[in-house]
Amino acid sequence: MTGIGHNSGRVDEPGKGWRRYAWIKARKDLVPTLPIEVVRLRVRRAAQLGLPYKTYAGIRASTGHDLIGFLFSNNALQVLRDGQELPRARADKLAGLVQTQVISAAHPPVTPTYLAQLPGVHSSFSAPSFRESWAEMRHQVCRILCANGQPADRYVIVGDTAFEREWSEAARAAGYLRADQFFSA
Repeated sequence: MTGIGHNSGRVDEPGKGWRRYAWIKARKDLVPTLPIEVVRLRVRRAAQLGLPYKTYAGIRASTGHDLIGFLFSNNALQVLRDGQELPRARADKLAGLVQTQVISAAHPPVTPTYLAQLPGVHSSFSAPSFRESWAEMRHQVCRILCANGQPADRYVIVGDTAFEREWSEAARAAGYLRADQFFSA
């Protein structure tokens, strides 16, 4: 026996319109309506971060607070060896980030010293090794992200491989974006 409000999986029975209205109203009541000033501030912050508003809003909703920066792998930056220049489009995107911490992680043979010299990069570290355990990887990524005293969930990791996606999960970062997603936005 089903209780009041349960549609038993049948959506074409009489009362479908009322149930649809009730579900839409209930969902709308769950989602707070933000004042227009707050929406404008968030749209502006999304632009400063170089993110589409929808992406930014989703990340902000899942973490509960604002983003302060990104961790880019050298793969995401398309720098595969020391001495290689950052592609112009990627350099321009990094240069356009406002009030945003840009951290990079270098896989060998790229060195953190070289990545730290690239325009738009504030600091650089060695990337976790493929040989490290999940706990070691988590510790290293958290050490990188939390170097400024901020929690890891204030950063989005931008990478180019499944291994780099794991960094986000291990460190409980705000999220993960593929490099092509970030740099095409």
